[in-house]
Amino acid sequence: MDVNAKINSLREELHEYNYQYYVLDNPIISDYEFDLKYKELQRLEKDHPELYDSNSPTLRVGGEVTKEFESSIHVNPMFSLDNSYSMDELKDWEKRIRKYVDQPIEYTCELKFDGVSINLLYENGKLIRAVTRGDGIQGDDVTVNVKTIPTVPLVLKGDYPKKFEARGEIVMPIEGLKKLNQERTANNEDPFKNTRNTASGSLKLQDSHEVSKRPLECLLYSIKEENDTSLNSQYDALNKASQWGFNISKHYSLSNSIDQVYDFVKLWEENRHSLPYDIDGIVIKVNNFIQQKALGYTSKFPRWAIAYKFKPDQALTKLLSISYQVGRTGAITPVANLKPIELAGTVVKRASLHNSDFISKMDLRINDYVYLEKGGDIIPKIVGIDKEKRNFDSSTLEYISTCPKCNSQLIKNEGEANHYCMNSSFCSPQIIGRIQHFISRKAMDIDGLGAETVALLVNSNIIRNYSDLYSLSVDDVIHLERMAEKSSKNLIDGIKQSLTIPFERVLYALGIRHVGVTVAKTLARHYKNIDSLMLADVLELESVDEIGEKIASSVKEFFNDKEALEIINTLKLHGLQFEIIENNNDEQLSEKLINKSIVISGVFEKYSRDELKKLIELNGGKTSSSISKNTSFILAGENMGPSKKQKAEELGVKIISEEDFVKIIYS
Repeated sequence: MDVNAKINSLREELHEYNYQYYVLDNPIISDYEFDLKYKELQRLEKDHPELYDSNSPTLRVGGEVTKEFESSIHVNPMFSLDNSYSMDELKDWEKRIRKYVDQPIEYTCELKFDGVSINLLYENGKLIRAVTRGDGIQGDDVTVNVKTIPTVPLVLKGDYPKKFEARGEIVMPIEGLKKLNQERTANNEDPFKNTRNTASGSLKLQDSHEVSKRPLECLLYSIKEENDTSLNSQYDALNKASQWGFNISKHYSLSNSIDQVYDFVKLWEENRHSLPYDIDGIVIKVNNFIQQKALGYTSKFPRWAIAYKFKPDQALTKLLSISYQVGRTGAITPVANLKPIELAGTVVKRASLHNSDFISKMDLRINDYVYLEKGGDIIPKIVGIDKEKRNFDSSTLEYISTCPKCNSQLIKNEGEANHYCMNSSFCSPQIIGRIQHFISRKAMDIDGLGAETVALLVNSNIIRNYSDLYSLSVDDVIHLERMAEKSSKNLIDGIKQSLTIPFERVLYALGIRHVGVTVAKTLARHYKNIDSLMLADVLELESVDEIGEKIASSVKEFFNDKEALEIINTLKLHGLQFEIIENNNDEQLSEKLINKSIVISGVFEKYSRDELKKLIELNGGKTSSSISKNTSFILAGENMGPSKKQKAEELGVKIISEEDFVKIIYS
């Protein structure tokens, strides 16, 4: 057997062993035998790099590092589902669909897993691309990370279609999360809060090797063929997909009536905590694909499917006290300290009370017995009070008037819900919060510097603002808790490396109130440098697309602050990027779109959205994500958002096709 044949044989064997082990839970060889074959394949691939295959089973361990995930457009849009919460609502749904289908209807019932939706593109039996749901039209390309998940088949078997999209849910098993948190606790790391967020966060890790260490699984729930030829029904699709190598939940059924559907719903509402995964409801679909096609879609949902959402678990416990947290902007957040109680699989001790208005509206009092729910089965929230259990001598709560950390007087602006501490220069939680924001991944992304280390640096009076970071030396930090020579050097190196971070991220890192990632990018691209931005008045700022009065006032207020200006000047001296670095490789093609603001919406045939955006910029125009009276025209493809179309019509904004746009550019 030649080398090529040997490698292909080993790959086929290992794919089959993985399928038997991870999908069917039926190991057919020992771990030792598997490891021998795996290592042999690794050796052969290393010796013969010309025979590289992106779908080799040896690549499941990951190793690729992705700084930013590219956007990718779905071949078929990923719609969300309409929700129902009762038998009556299910019956109403059935009445609606029977207006379109005058035939007997079968329904498939499937568990609604609490994870992250993923769209997998297969061509000729091989995984080509894996994309998150995103906005339903496009999402993030996370292929390198998804390939590390054992239950995602890299190569299919059987009579699969030539090209199709497979849709599934990336989940974190409950036991997997428990084991992961045990390891994190042992390493003095904070445990993860829930399976959904952990799955989502794991999928977005930049290092695919780290993703491979997370016990993620993929459960398939849908097949979208290119030509809709080989499959007749949802039930048929699930059975066929299982034969092709996909991991399918064993708990799905075919029902002939809404009554049978409801029986399935009640069964799993009562038994959901016995499952290895978190579920938050049941998905009901019209089984027949021809009937699905006849039913079609509304502007938001498929008419042929609906989600029955389980009522959240509730618990009753005692409100022991209220504490107050100070955020980086000075915003005060009250927090309820509760008698510990188990709710939806976790012990709840605290819950946010949001602001003083929430406390007043609820009429909360110390020692009240409060009803708790988890919003989306994730965040604990107080939803009610058992006033029959209230003490007769309880008194109305008085909201604090001074900062719990620095004793400064709090203010509450008209029209705002939060109270604020205005002592931004000397209130330690604000100082720590601003620096933690500055070093965060979407901002300066400083390796080796975490939130706890920032707090230690501030509380030890080593730094007072984020510009002080760039004056640090190894000697300044080596004596801190859990810092050694190597970690100290890594921290200082990470700070130095951040000098290359582009202007728009530096602007975001400054922590200007109301200036998020997108707004920072808009301002950076418009003004090109920090000096021009600082000179702009409120009216000029408001003239920039997507910049309203609140943002403009906040930006101007920030740059009017003497301390902020001193910090920026210090950062300039240290060499941070405070201007857009123009790419001379992209020479402007023309001025055909000069001073034009263009909104791109929908899916296009010839160009990607990024390519269209580039073409607009190279011809003197600029793009915007929202329609306003200043919009020159909308470049619309298929599946343009109905809300955007309506707004365009209301404002009289012209809508042009991709073909018309190309004529403008190249005429």
